[in-house]
Amino acid sequence: MTTTPLEEAPVTTASPHHARRWLILGVLGLAQLMVVLDATIVNIALPSAQQALGFSNENRQWIVTAYALAFGALLPLGGRIGDLLGRKTTLVTGLIGFAAASAIGGAATGFGMLVSARAAQGVFGALLAPAVLSLLTTTFTDARERAKAFGIYGAIAGAGGAIGLLLGGVLTEYLDWRWCMYVNAFIAVAAVAGSVALLHNQRHDGPRPRLDVPGTIAVSAGLFALVYGFANAETHDWSDVMVWGWLILAVVLLTAFVAIETRVAHPLIPLRVLVDRTRGGALIAVLILGVGMFAVFLFLTYYLQQNLGFSPIRSGVAFLPMIGALAVTATTATALVVPRVGPRPLVPTGFLIAAAGMLWLTGLATDSTYAADILGPLLVMGVGIGLAMAPAMTAGTSAVHADDAGVASALVNTAQQVGGSIGTAVLSTIAASAATDYVVGKTPSQELMAAAAVNSYTTTFAWVAVFFTIGAVIAGLLLRSGPLQIDPDATPTAHM
Repeated sequence: MTTTPLEEAPVTTASPHHARRWLILGVLGLAQLMVVLDATIVNIALPSAQQALGFSNENRQWIVTAYALAFGALLPLGGRIGDLLGRKTTLVTGLIGFAAASAIGGAATGFGMLVSARAAQGVFGALLAPAVLSLLTTTFTDARERAKAFGIYGAIAGAGGAIGLLLGGVLTEYLDWRWCMYVNAFIAVAAVAGSVALLHNQRHDGPRPRLDVPGTIAVSAGLFALVYGFANAETHDWSDVMVWGWLILAVVLLTAFVAIETRVAHPLIPLRVLVDRTRGGALIAVLILGVGMFAVFLFLTYYLQQNLGFSPIRSGVAFLPMIGALAVTATTATALVVPRVGPRPLVPTGFLIAAAGMLWLTGLATDSTYAADILGPLLVMGVGIGLAMAPAMTAGTSAVHADDAGVASALVNTAQQVGGSIGTAVLSTIAASAATDYVVGKTPSQELMAAAAVNSYTTTFAWVAVFFTIGAVIAGLLLRSGPLQIDPDATPTAHM
């Protein structure tokens, strides 16, 4: 397979989507926004949902984890289904199923119904998320236009979590927690209408290979075990077999998956997609960004609400400067720089800027204020994450043939999802340990508990700064210099 530098890629009209590419980008952005904001919008609704349905604190985490388990475990399969059956078909099916599951969740009469609906959302999300990114990859064939498109996509991926916090606060406060689920139906209807009107069905050209059943079982079970093990770490000690046992099982299953993929005729994830230095570095970068963004949204939300007394709506508004900085950076700087020099200068720089923002947040105290101590770090992190996220996602799907676009896209989504799951467990454990250590040997008081909580947040921010610094080093070592490579055959060859 020959490749040419991304900046030299010609505009091609062979794609049935080329003439309507910017309208298609709007539809894909809408679908991606639904998936991303759903990861946080439900967090705001959880206290109200718990009170209405009467489930325990121990069961509460599974409303979030059920979605992550199904989504993370089935993403590789969802990507390959899109390659084989057609991305339009896969996207529309995912959108309709996601909307139906959301409606069921909104109408839930008990814990079992709600957690089942969340798992179903994860299943259909695993179909539509890779389809969105692979359609983006195959629709934009001009270098600079692709960079702009990925900048917009990266802004949505990075800002969607904060938008979910804001929207969740508005819906919960002024309507009802159930609307945090129902709102997906309205987004899906618009996205389905746009998909039907604008998209052609891109699929594998030629004889359709058989699905890799052993590989599918191994990777799905391995990712399930990985996410489940980290999820258990939130409620169990790390020495508990429910944590390390599942994590060991995940390593065994994922190792078996790699062995299977080297032997089967039609692998679920061709190793050629993984072994490329730039794509591998990009996947690691996206995973680490997923870990860090979780810390920003979760722990800073706690600080805003519990220490500064912000309402859910005000907390969401507080993140808007970060969203703005992230969006501007992702859609302008990356569009101008990536086609010329590639992602290598941007991703490490973005990591280091984001790390500086995290270090700035370690100075928070019980008497800090939003304007003096939080606004600045949010702006810095928005610039840093925007500078790293979009180029990393672009690099993660670079130089792949159209037949592998869905798989490459699924891997990017999987990295982000697994990163968030790891972040949930590891950072929550770090925060809990920091709070416990802070109060040892001290006289209990309300002021002490508030200080302990702030110490737990700042300790977590310091660790994320370390993770981001490691991410900068890895990206600098693995990402190749120069413009990205693009497969000249990446334009889809079959449609209907």
